[in-house]
Amino acid sequence: MTWAAARPKLAMANYFSTPGWVIHLARRLLYFWVRTTVFPQHPDELGLDPAKPVCYVLQHPHVSNLLIVYRESRSVGLPSAEAPFALGRDVFPRSAFFLNPKPIPGTGAGEPYAPAPLMTAMVRETLADARLDVQIVPVVILWGRHPGKQESILKALFAEAWQQPGPLRRLLTILLHGRNVLVRFNTPLSLHAFCRDIAGEQQALQKLSRVLREHFRRQRQMAIGPDLSHRHTQVGALLDAPRVRSAIATEAETQHISPAEARLRARRFILEIASDYSYGVTRAFELALSWLWTQLFDGIEIHHAESITQIAPGLGIIYIPTHRSHMDYLLLSYIVHHQGLASPHIAAGDNLNFFLVGPLLRRAGAFFMRRSFKGEPLYATVFDEYLHLMLTRGFPIGYFIEGGRSRNGSMLSPKAGILGMTIRSYIREHDRPLVLVPVYIGYEKLIEGRTYLREMAGKPKQRESLWALLNNLRRIRRVFGKVHLNFGQPLALADFLETCRPGWSSEASADIDPWAREATHRAAAELARRMNEAAVINPVNLIALSLLPLPGPTVEEHVLERLLEDYQALAVDAPYSPLTIPCAMNSAQIVAYVERLGMITRIAHPQGNLIQLSTREAPLLAYFRNNALHLFALPSLIAGLLNRHRPLDTPQVIEVVAGIYDLIAKELFLRWTPEEIPQATLAVIDVLVKRGLLLRDASERLCAPEDDPRKRFELHLIGETLRPLLEDYFIVLTLLERSGSGHLTRHALENDCQQLARRLAVLQAGHAPDYSGKAMFSSRVTQLIDADYLHEEAAGYLHFDQRLTTMLAHAKLFLPAEARELISRLACADPLP
Repeated sequence: MTWAAARPKLAMANYFSTPGWVIHLARRLLYFWVRTTVFPQHPDELGLDPAKPVCYVLQHPHVSNLLIVYRESRSVGLPSAEAPFALGRDVFPRSAFFLNPKPIPGTGAGEPYAPAPLMTAMVRETLADARLDVQIVPVVILWGRHPGKQESILKALFAEAWQQPGPLRRLLTILLHGRNVLVRFNTPLSLHAFCRDIAGEQQALQKLSRVLREHFRRQRQMAIGPDLSHRHTQVGALLDAPRVRSAIATEAETQHISPAEARLRARRFILEIASDYSYGVTRAFELALSWLWTQLFDGIEIHHAESITQIAPGLGIIYIPTHRSHMDYLLLSYIVHHQGLASPHIAAGDNLNFFLVGPLLRRAGAFFMRRSFKGEPLYATVFDEYLHLMLTRGFPIGYFIEGGRSRNGSMLSPKAGILGMTIRSYIREHDRPLVLVPVYIGYEKLIEGRTYLREMAGKPKQRESLWALLNNLRRIRRVFGKVHLNFGQPLALADFLETCRPGWSSEASADIDPWAREATHRAAAELARRMNEAAVINPVNLIALSLLPLPGPTVEEHVLERLLEDYQALAVDAPYSPLTIPCAMNSAQIVAYVERLGMITRIAHPQGNLIQLSTREAPLLAYFRNNALHLFALPSLIAGLLNRHRPLDTPQVIEVVAGIYDLIAKELFLRWTPEEIPQATLAVIDVLVKRGLLLRDASERLCAPEDDPRKRFELHLIGETLRPLLEDYFIVLTLLERSGSGHLTRHALENDCQQLARRLAVLQAGHAPDYSGKAMFSSRVTQLIDADYLHEEAAGYLHFDQRLTTMLAHAKLFLPAEARELISRLACADPLP
């Protein structure tokens, strides 16, 4: 008699020794209702060796899961889990076992999960026979976890959770989610390789059980998030943290209150900050958002999602998205969840914590933070410790390093606040690897567009409220085009810190301040560059780039289409980055698409159609141009230089471009190092020559096509793309040179720049002006200080050397003579109007 036949027919034994006709009938009944989605779709992706036996392992003993494995292993072309499994002289009824079987009655087993007999036999035989190898394939089955198919809140209540359901709940789960089952066959584990360095059977069983449980835990965590403690449990853990206890004692002493009052205040801060995650609410949000996207957008396009699905198991993930709209919060959570991963807990500004909306966001995983921690050391400590708790427990997190939403469409200078807390937390405790994932979110029309224009014109920011939200619902049926979301190159924090501070992991965490601050600034700049690398070029970006440099709001359609083709060629043949996504439409399709969005109008004419900017939408185009400005900054520099000057040798072009590059690189978070500029410049030149926009003679001299007015005009317009940014810097540099080193404070410089820019905007009035406010010029001055072109002394005066004068000379080469003369004349006016 075989070992399997001698096995007591109790509990789980009956699952596997049930007659085939019973299994067939049960499976038919189950699949009368059940519908599955299986990953991977092609069995070759698992890399199974056909010469070695395969055995499947499930985590928990559910007959429904076993029946699904029987069916799906065969349907996708894998070895059948229903087939007998031969092991030496023994033959087991099926090629599958449960990792956590129920204790067998009457065996006297003291362990809550005794190893399955098949698992024990495989380990025993593998240790005894060095030639034997079994491929163990873990199978994860999730009921109701497949994204995008939920239909009601009731279904959300019975979706997958960490707690194992009882029989009644299991039956309800099958009834509610049987049409929505995700089956994932995972990479096989070689039992021979696993047991190679293990001598004893018991040790091997314990280690194998531990490895498989950890695997299932990671897979489940990847799908539904970590096993979340109740919010009040988080409160207790935070109040008992040593740093928080110390901050409470300090608060009591400095504020002259009792320790109990200080502790109560800390508790209120925790409740103000902490999320109160509910998976059911998250699923309800998914239902609502699925409806909302169909009302607002033509679709959501997602790129490079594999970069997160491949790194998710076992790693802590922080999503770092661009911040252009309030929709960013919702889109990121929705898309991540739609990829079968746990939704991130989003750090939201406390301005969103208002009546009804705040509690809903909190239940969906949002945690709230004040805009400033100044004057509240206890709050700062509580928030820091809360973030540390989230990171060490493996919660996926998302936050915006730009701080607020970009009002002009450009990447804002990153803030060091929450990113610095993250880096300090990781240095303090780094058992779990942490990966920061940049995410680019791009829109074709903005819900907040009109609000941004008012704020850029100097009107106060509108406060978020329930009334404002309800008022915005009136626009729900407007057409906002598509949303584009692209996952950039992940940044492994441990490796990055090693480049900043070799051997950091072995140093005392108390000594991190001197170098962690610099590492934070470097990480922020690197993440901003990676977000920009992941930009998606949409039709509105290309229309904005093409139309804004024009002297008027109307252009011939064939001229516009040629310009669009020029930009498309640059995007494809000299791409900014391998991760940048070009627009897939041709020029005629782009024009028709943007016309449908109501941003341009086609005017029929016997000599050829004309394209006119919509009066209402024209002011917003600068926003969408700025989204993509960094992608075409280098072509614009080259086109502007060669359009305004005599023929130049290629080395001369590279030299001049490199001379101005530092001025714009930090502003636009450009990706190239100084050593990479020559190669990038040559790639752009080749495209422009191929398009006939530049001429190159036998001696490698480059010049504009003087004899072809059409091509010369196209080159001129491409060169004008970067002009607003260069004019801003030219204003700053001109005012500094006029005043001289050490004679102008930063405050005075920013005021003078703002006044000069406003007058210049009136004199150069166009159809889509840029509002160069004081904050924008403050950013320009900051970039010059960070690049070491300016030095601010203790008294506030700005000092510079000959390098700044050289930079001004380079800037002059890229602006037309009339613009330079006008700015110089306005800068010499005393006083500035």
